[in-house]
Amino acid sequence: MSDIITNPHSRRSFLRQGAYCLALPFLNSVAHAAPKTAALKRLIFLGGGYGFTDSGREGGKSFFPSKAGRFSAIGLTEGLKALERHQDDFTIVSNLTNLGVRNPHGGSGGYLNCGSFREHEDGVSCDQLAARTIGKENRFASLVLTAREPIPGQGSGHGTGYSLSADNRGRSIPGIPTPLRLYRTLFAQKGDSPEQLLERLDNKQSILDLVRVDGGSVKRTLSKEDQIKLDEYFTSVRDIELGLERQEKWANVPKSKAPFDTPPAELSGEKEIRLMLDMLILALQSDMTRVASYRLPVCSLINSLDISLSPHTLSHYGFSDDRRAASEKRDHKLMELFAWFIDRLKETKDLDDRRLYDTCIVSYGSNLRAGHGLQSLPALLTGGGADRIKHGRHIILPKEDTSLANYWLTILQQCGVNTQKFHYSDGEVSELLV
Repeated sequence: MSDIITNPHSRRSFLRQGAYCLALPFLNSVAHAAPKTAALKRLIFLGGGYGFTDSGREGGKSFFPSKAGRFSAIGLTEGLKALERHQDDFTIVSNLTNLGVRNPHGGSGGYLNCGSFREHEDGVSCDQLAARTIGKENRFASLVLTAREPIPGQGSGHGTGYSLSADNRGRSIPGIPTPLRLYRTLFAQKGDSPEQLLERLDNKQSILDLVRVDGGSVKRTLSKEDQIKLDEYFTSVRDIELGLERQEKWANVPKSKAPFDTPPAELSGEKEIRLMLDMLILALQSDMTRVASYRLPVCSLINSLDISLSPHTLSHYGFSDDRRAASEKRDHKLMELFAWFIDRLKETKDLDDRRLYDTCIVSYGSNLRAGHGLQSLPALLTGGGADRIKHGRHIILPKEDTSLANYWLTILQQCGVNTQKFHYSDGEVSELLV
């Protein structure tokens, strides 16, 4: 699969010979996407659970760099060694804190929408805000990917949310939880003909017709609390209608044929992550979507590393050398996967024969620094899609507890979202820009 996608000679060969059907629907999809005149931007958010391993004691190994500067000068910590071949192509920002999150056991809940803070009571996440601008013409405005977690009683560090993404009301959006589900979402299946799809859409529209009521006349007779509930109901109905409108728009554009067989349902751990990210790259390369979030699995990854601890137990590594070693092993595997994802972005050819990496902005992070620490959370950034962000350095912001909302605002602006404020932000992160 990878050679067909990334090797320009193989790609041109199968396009000439017509031996594969993969590229033709991709090009068909592109024809219905936004005009090529605009600079192509793609935005990807990856989220972990319990952060990474901090030093915590004199001489202890840490994932986090202690000095600011270019990695070529200050070197990489042990936890970042897997990224050495990309040291000029990623950035770490320190002293960011999600001021809207106060629950140390909430994990990644509120990560992309900054939780609740003062006048801001939840609200839309930054990926969904970006999807309204850079994703509005694609088959999928955004892809929301998640994991089959938390496993009851194991505490994955992701809180109780469905995904990293949140709707206008600040509610976690249900995500695609398995490679099999993502495969069926992206690629053509039996029963996906335009006629059958339109028939199913008509049935859904009929159901919506049954649940509509005259909101104006009913609302006047309700208490304030019930009026709020009714508003939420109509917002939900409208969200469904918009989704149906998008599906109807794309009903006559056939989905791509899958470039590989249906994945097994029982995939987990590292294999699950690699396949989810590989399919995400296909979706980006074919311009099915330009925005994605992925709540990475934690429990299954730890299990696949032969670590017999739950994620929550592992987060309390401070008093045990064995637990610390296991935590560092998890850090290494996560960064090994992140480095592999950067490899894939760099080797994948984009629509205009550039690297996919050059149009992407990729964020990797968590609400938690390490264990249950909420301050100076991990914030890694890569991709060449932001013209004013130059990588290869560790930035220590001069103000401790700089708002995470400032970071999201800066990234949103760099990907083409015209906004001067994101929730409780009070400015861009100027140190990130050149």
